[in-house]
Amino acid sequence: MTLEVSTPALLFPAISLLFLSFTNRFLHLSALIRSLHGDWLQKGDAILSAQIENLRRRLTLIRGMQLLGALSLLLCVISMLAVLGEWKATAFISFSAALLLMALSLASLVYEIWISGGALRILLNTVENHSQNSH
Repeated sequence: MTLEVSTPALLFPAISLLFLSFTNRFLHLSALIRSLHGDWLQKGDAILSAQIENLRRRLTLIRGMQLLGALSLLLCVISMLAVLGEWKATAFISFSAALLLMALSLASLVYEIWISGGALRILLNTVENHSQNSH
């Protein structure tokens, strides 16, 4: 397989958009946790605590997604430099690793989206239990 300098460069726009998405998710969750934490300090509610724990897991995943994406971008740059230096094996290995890290970042995103409904499920279960107990 022949690797050209433009091949790793194809990932740059995708990685940039993913970083923007990851950062927005991180900032939104951080603000939500701060708000819920203030409510939890006032009420000491177990439901709020469960929601905060769910959000903590999501923040950890998002930080991991950002790290994997950054390493993927770094490996793309290394791959491009290796292509320019005509180090074919290094270029191929670093580009392959960049693709693997990007795939792991995307898999983490899918999992984070999957668990993102967890905080809402906690609230919905509480409402459901409350309505069943009141009848």
